[in-house]
Amino acid sequence: MKRLCIFLLLIMSICSTVCAQQPEWTYPLAPEILKDSAGYITLANKECLLDEKYVPQDLEDAKVRSVVDDPVRKAVNEALVTMFEAAEQEGYKLYLKSAYRSYQTQETMYFNRLEKNHGKDDGWVAYPGSSDHQTGLGVDVLNYAWTKKDGMNEKFALEDEAQWMAEYCWDYGFVIRYMEDKEDVTKINYEPWHLRYVGLEVAQYMKEKHFSLEEFTQDWQSYIAEYEQNGGDFEKLLHERAQINATVVGYSEDGEEEVELAHNYR
Repeated sequence: MKRLCIFLLLIMSICSTVCAQQPEWTYPLAPEILKDSAGYITLANKECLLDEKYVPQDLEDAKVRSVVDDPVRKAVNEALVTMFEAAEQEGYKLYLKSAYRSYQTQETMYFNRLEKNHGKDDGWVAYPGSSDHQTGLGVDVLNYAWTKKDGMNEKFALEDEAQWMAEYCWDYGFVIRYMEDKEDVTKINYEPWHLRYVGLEVAQYMKEKHFSLEEFTQDWQSYIAEYEQNGGDFEKLLHERAQINATVVGYSEDGEEEVELAHNYR
């Protein structure tokens, strides 16, 4: 019991240190989510261009019904499988039409579009480096009829499958990347077929706030800036939380009893 008491005191000491040195974290999402080591909330647009050499490290073949050979990131794959199965149980058959797209492919598509439109950017093809598809987290999901169409437009929103996705994609970690009433923010036309994986907790928060990814990025970055202006240290907070969340194992004096302690909080 003596060693166990020492471990308990250690945990209490760490907690007291965190509380004493850092302002209270009140943002609805945990700091670790905003640290985003996996890149799930990476923003790609004309103001936040991806490097032409950027390629996600965990791309794999899609495991869902698809009309293309485009790979997706592992977490996206798992979420798509779950979402496709749920949709099918409700009578909706979804198809993957587009997923990861390299910088070079996007560049070719963009300039081909400019040539077709006499040099005008009509908002349907993203500028190279600004494409959500290059993150490996953006996917185009359609019904079968629309996979056969040459072009895409907002009329897809009238399809039952599109309406189902608009209501439920958030439950699988996806958001509608380019919403109908956010064109002035995203600078991209409404795309009801374009889903973006951000993770379940972020998706739910964005749905609640009706945020585009641009607005969400501004929201959390502003919070961290304010947190640090108030005396906080975001990187230090992450380190301290990692220490607290680490599993501590203690043994009784006779060596038989093992106790695991993990202090998790937001």
